[in-house]
Amino acid sequence: MIRISTQLATHLARTKKILLPLLLLAYNIPMNALPLKLKKASYKHNAFIYWGWNRCAFTTSDVTFHGIGYDIKIKKMVAKDRQSPLGLSPYIQPNQITIPQYNFRMGYFFKSNYSISFGWDHMKYVMVQNQKAIVDGKIENTTTPYNGAYTDSLITLKEDFLMFEHTDGLNYLNVELRRMDNFWMTHKRKHLQFDINGFEGIGAGIMYPRSNTTILGNACYDEFHVAGFGLASVIGLQVLYHKHYFIQGELKGGYINMPDVRTTMHPSDYAKQHFFFVQSNVNFGVQFKL
Repeated sequence: MIRISTQLATHLARTKKILLPLLLLAYNIPMNALPLKLKKASYKHNAFIYWGWNRCAFTTSDVTFHGIGYDIKIKKMVAKDRQSPLGLSPYIQPNQITIPQYNFRMGYFFKSNYSISFGWDHMKYVMVQNQKAIVDGKIENTTTPYNGAYTDSLITLKEDFLMFEHTDGLNYLNVELRRMDNFWMTHKRKHLQFDINGFEGIGAGIMYPRSNTTILGNACYDEFHVAGFGLASVIGLQVLYHKHYFIQGELKGGYINMPDVRTTMHPSDYAKQHFFFVQSNVNFGVQFKL
């Protein structure tokens, strides 16, 4: 059974309050209530590129750590994201724009309303420090006070026992197939041309985290590493201005499986985990004809 963390449940509730009314609005506002004309839009041979930011949440995860002197499993580990405080720096400052949790995507409409795209979803995954968790396994011949055998033992995850983060970050490099449908568009006016579009899609890709892990006094391995794969689906709403500039909101959910997370400087040391995630995203982009 999948255990839903309190943070994930709260995140889903907040996202629902924001995105669901927008989708209902798009589907239910009578066309004669606004100066709009329903018309099938075609974006074939259009390309697009966007940048935006995300908040995300995760289910709990059983994480196995294997290394020199230890082989343990931590059950139902709780983790959260770590978005940067809102401000001009680092969100707008060019040399710092990759510090917040961000989404980058570029794609191409190969049919009227179907696109293929490549994206980089930069999430951050941070284990909640000092949580109490169930630990199985054994620790031996370390210089810590944690040597011993563990069988469903309740342990406080202090810093001298474990710090576990994918903060540079939990990078999901993916390819997505998306379908876009036009809800309505304004009449052709010189200064007021809007398309209101809904979209949905599926995707898959690799997990390429840069993890920050210190376990039982071992120095961390602070490099990018292909650790596993991810699968996701997405729905969203887009406002396109003059066929070129857009803002869009997205709700994305998926599954991450990482059987090879590098943890220390010893090549044989690793962690493995899998979990589900949800993202809520706001993106700004441009679209143009090729």
